[in-house]
Amino acid sequence: MTLREGQRVRLAADIGLGDATAGQDGAVVGRLSLAAGTEGTVDRVDGRRPPGHAVLEYERLMSLLGDYGHTMPAESRKRLEEEVAALEPEWRAFREHGGRVTVRVRLDNGLVLDGADEDVLAPA
Repeated sequence: MTLREGQRVRLAADIGLGDATAGQDGAVVGRLSLAAGTEGTVDRVDGRRPPGHAVLEYERLMSLLGDYGHTMPAESRKRLEEEVAALEPEWRAFREHGGRVTVRVRLDNGLVLDGADEDVLAPA
């Protein structure tokens, strides 16, 4: 979904905000959440999130493997290939979906949800 400023959206899933506390001792009495279906208006579209650590590490290790792999001892090369293989699923997911768009949404109940991933929102 392409989000734009002024667009009406609703939460597609419950979003946990944190523990609700009461009294001087701060005892936890429950959990505070925004319910799925809560509607609001997109205030700002922040753009794409940068790639995560695993994606950057995958790219760094692949570069290392491509540039110096042929000069590495067999055991070191094998260990590097295993590290690359472990990071590959996250890298593929990033390549398929690209960076996620984040937005600031002013909810109808007065709360503001900032830095929200586009995946938790649906058109209203």
